Amino acid sequence: MKTNENGIYDARTLGLPKMLILGLQHMFAMFGATILVPVLVNTYFHGEGLSIQVTLFCAGIGTLLFHLMTRFKVPAFLGSSFAFLGGFQTVANLDTGIFADMSYGEKLPYACGGVLIAGLLYLLLSLIIKVIGVRRVMRFLPPVVTGPIIICIGLSLTPSAISNASTNWPLALIALATVIIFNIWGKGMFKIIPILMGIIVSYVAALIMNAAGMTCADGSAILNFSGVANAAIVGVPQFFLCKFNITAILAMAPIAIASMMEHVGDISAISATVGENFIEDPGLHRTLLGDGLATALSALIGGPANTTYGENTSVLALSRVYDPRVIRLAAFYAVILSFIPKMAEIISSLPAAIIGGISFILYGMISAVGIRNVVENKVDLTKSRNLVIAACILVCGLGFSNGLTFHIGSTAITLTSLALAAIVGIVLNAILPGNEYQFESSSKKR
Repeated sequence: MKTNENGIYDARTLGLPKMLILGLQHMFAMFGATILVPVLVNTYFHGEGLSIQVTLFCAGIGTLLFHLMTRFKVPAFLGSSFAFLGGFQTVANLDTGIFADMSYGEKLPYACGGVLIAGLLYLLLSLIIKVIGVRRVMRFLPPVVTGPIIICIGLSLTPSAISNASTNWPLALIALATVIIFNIWGKGMFKIIPILMGIIVSYVAALIMNAAGMTCADGSAILNFSGVANAAIVGVPQFFLCKFNITAILAMAPIAIASMMEHVGDISAISATVGENFIEDPGLHRTLLGDGLATALSALIGGPANTTYGENTSVLALSRVYDPRVIRLAAFYAVILSFIPKMAEIISSLPAAIIGGISFILYGMISAVGIRNVVENKVDLTKSRNLVIAACILVCGLGFSNGLTFHIGSTAITLTSLALAAIVGIVLNAILPGNEYQFESSSKKR
């Protein structure tokens, strides 16, 4: 078996049945956040927004395209990006020019057109990195920058975990306890699927609590199957082609600056988790190319922007199974689900409290990986330079919870807290004296 003390790199040694289950675990990990994006966009477009089926299809196809572009080496899942929500809201509220007499549904393709252009900007950055070399680029992204950014990625998600868990704390604690028990004391296969076991056990508990008449904190039912009853068993996603308008492009495309910075942080997190230098091999230019093409393809057919998912990175850390084949199985599941609306609705009925309980571990695990990145690279925080960089990144990443909004002409552009943290860290690292970091040609830890 191709393993070491850090994990399993070839899941085929576990057998196909176990691989299928591991893929299912990754599918559950991404599902909640991925479908939340079209749910939120639909509120901006008054019910005429993105389709959950199209979103799932684009997540699956986008992930497979990403793996193709990265030579099947990077165990990353691409789900819906939250960074572009502000852009969707801006386009939905446009009421001048050609948008004056449009319905919300007629505006949506133009928002997707802006996302497609944003995806193409990834390709531009990918080309620049390819030309100038990753060594020069990574001099601006030493561990003193990437480590705190990874920490922020996890900690910035924690309010979501608390918010979801607070809807039903007993149920959330059951999910959390189950994950911990199987991760610490589980044997064999059960030890590497603690997330899936947490979902199964807590869902059974939810069924029992619901049957007993218990409710959530706000008095609502623990389980709601109304969507399941109304959903068709089989259905083709409602694709449409995007459209282009300069106003919508200016509202959406600049957000790529933020999402590209988050991409660098995510790839650094995956590299630190797996013990591979994916920034060098297959290369940051390839990961950006894969992410950009996935985003552009999704927008072309009416889907949201895609991005590498921290939830799945934390599943890698928890299960210690690092084989990209498992991620590709999750991608195939997402594509299949996009054609089975009823099954998608069943999974959507998963109570928010369960997602919150499991997220306690998932989101904390991302930050723990960031701490490990700082420690293993021996970042000297006794140096004032490093301390200032880390401090500013953490404050920006956690303090600007609503991002930073500015205007170019009549277009509002919002930098997310993570993008702002990345920009501040990169700039400080570039201008402060004493940058002695040398990017190693190989950092594999196997």
